[in-house]
Amino acid sequence: MSIEVRPYGRGDLEGVLMLCEAEAWPSFPADPDRAHRALTAAGVTSVVAHADGEVVGFAQLQSDGEIQAHLSLIATAAAHRGQGIARRMLALALARAGGERIDLITDSAERFYAGLKYNRRLVGFRLWPPFEEP
Repeated sequence: MSIEVRPYGRGDLEGVLMLCEAEAWPSFPADPDRAHRALTAAGVTSVVAHADGEVVGFAQLQSDGEIQAHLSLIATAAAHRGQGIARRMLALALARAGGERIDLITDSAERFYAGLKYNRRLVGFRLWPPFEEP
């Protein structure tokens, strides 16, 4: 089976939404048009992995184009994990977006990221508004 990793296009949206549903990520499936806008927004680079015409992975990266990139989302279909697809998506997304490094947070793929060469663990937070004084 051949895996093609390429830039995201509108025709990939249904496959991306199916991957989000499989991961129990509700934001994209709740509003597909908003999901497409998020995947194609200024400063965002989105890539997909295809196997036999089916979307089996996607990644969404935000970058300043020079130094800093942030991995917003990445998913690989369960049946296709362990084949290097996520690594290929990261490499293509960063090459297209520009930057020297990728920062991210994870609650489910710690072993994957820890296994990548040149990783460094840092403490981070995810914040949601309102940002009220304690």
